[in-house]
Amino acid sequence: MWLFLTRRLRMWLLLSVGAPLAAKLLQRLGTALETKNGPTSLSRALCKGGEFLDSRRRRAAREARRRR
Repeated sequence: MWLFLTRRLRMWLLLSVGAPLAAKLLQRLGTALETKNGPTSLSRALCKGGEFLDSRRRRAAREARRRR
């Protein structure tokens, strides 16, 4: 079924659904590790990765609104 979708639609689905889910997952894993073991380099990296994905998503949405 995935093959029947156009390349642009697949990319849109991946970025609109997958990126926010990945950002949330990374942030939750990072905070869970911090509460269990305290702040470590891995937990900080996970949190920063989630924040990075979230900021990129917000930035793309802002640019899309400007183009209208």
